[in-house]
Amino acid sequence: MDRFQTVLLFGAPGAGKGTQGAILGRIPGFFHLSCGEVFRSLDIHSELGSVFYEYSSKGELVPDEITVKMWAENMKAQTVLSLFKSHDDLLLLDGIPRNVKQAQLMEEYIDVLGVVHLVCKDKEAMIKRLRRRALKENRIDDAQEDVIRRRWEIYERETAPVLDYYPSDLIVEVDAVGSPASVLQHVLEEVVPIQDAHFNNPISGEHD
Repeated sequence: MDRFQTVLLFGAPGAGKGTQGAILGRIPGFFHLSCGEVFRSLDIHSELGSVFYEYSSKGELVPDEITVKMWAENMKAQTVLSLFKSHDDLLLLDGIPRNVKQAQLMEEYIDVLGVVHLVCKDKEAMIKRLRRRALKENRIDDAQEDVIRRRWEIYERETAPVLDYYPSDLIVEVDAVGSPASVLQHVLEEVVPIQDAHFNNPISGEHD
């Protein structure tokens, strides 16, 4: 199988990965998939779904091998339904890989062309942003500061090392502080050249 040409949207909780990915995913030539979408779309009556439910119902983390297998099955379905066209679309992932083990397991499936690291140097400002967002979206549990800080600790311990797994010349930093439109402008400056270099124009079908 040809590996999917991929850009990873990377950053700490609240950095805006999902927001940027969702916007980019509406642009022809880009296909966005978040790890959260994979879990939410899972049929709990399927073989993988029942395994996922077995762990999640106990509040346990799903093993990396199962997480990656669920993601791969989801991508297969997206391809079969022609929602994702691997020869035309640049795949944008957020929320996966969550750790180095997942990054290693996903080598079989993805060819990482770039990593957009959404950076917020002010941790306290980001925690306040997460609390405001959770309250606005009526996610009371997520608005608790101890929950938010625990998510940050897990990110720093398990996810941040993924940046060291990929070659430094693939990683670009984008300031995550600012309006979504402002951040989007800078993200586009990084991902559009990658799209242009590897795919035909999604509208004309010609190579730029």
